[in-house]
Amino acid sequence: MKKLSGALRALSRLLRRSIRLLPALVLLTLMIGIWEVYVDLKGADFSLTLPAPHQVAASLYTDRALLWSNFLVTAKEVLLGILVAAMGGLGCAVAVHFSRTLRQAVYPLMVASQAVPVPILAPVLAFWLGFGILPKLVVIALVSFFSIVVTTLAGLAAVDPELLKLMRTFDASRLRAFRHVELPAALPGVFTGTRIAVAVAVIGAVLAEETGGSSSSNPGLGFQILLSINQLLTARGVAAVVILSLFAIALFGVLTLAERLVVPWAYQPRGEHS
Repeated sequence: MKKLSGALRALSRLLRRSIRLLPALVLLTLMIGIWEVYVDLKGADFSLTLPAPHQVAASLYTDRALLWSNFLVTAKEVLLGILVAAMGGLGCAVAVHFSRTLRQAVYPLMVASQAVPVPILAPVLAFWLGFGILPKLVVIALVSFFSIVVTTLAGLAAVDPELLKLMRTFDASRLRAFRHVELPAALPGVFTGTRIAVAVAVIGAVLAEETGGSSSSNPGLGFQILLSINQLLTARGVAAVVILSLFAIALFGVLTLAERLVVPWAYQPRGEHS
């Protein structure tokens, strides 16, 4: 009976999650249908600039080897770039949290870094650092780290002052209070900033590949999108965009699951974990 009860609860949770996804699936289906009808009404010549969904689906199959090999390149860049951004963003947030002087000196520069246009920065970095993966990682990390810094600082600032007062009552050092109180409180902010950074990192990777060049036979999906559009193979270009979108959604989901496992208290109703 216990096994049956557990199976029924698991089935019930699966059904609830499926029902929550239903509105999004209905909207997506409706948008694809409108897109298909619109392109069909415009005629065959129009599909050279905006391919129909069935043409994109066909390209996903016929060009699967080319798209897959280039996807692996872009995925590697995005994953490494997010890792660098998360480590750098967390480090910067902790540093400026501990030092008001450093915050006043560094924070405006971090804000200004987000205004640097990637199409201008990527070629310059390629000239300095070569046409390998390094300049692309710099671009991805640069456009991704700021959201992690901001959300981590917000988490550190939201710590209950009474908890810090309690740690001082027990004669805890500043570092000990940070490790046991402030860092756990900031972890949800780190995950939130990283989830925001996922979409930005994918965009940064595409722009870095398009404007930064590559010496590889598989330059990445960003370069393939540019090449496909220039060759009027727009179905292949849109297929690459679909792959990148699905990749970003998958990363977002993985990070959400990781947050639930690492910081489960962030998902508890207020008052339950006190």
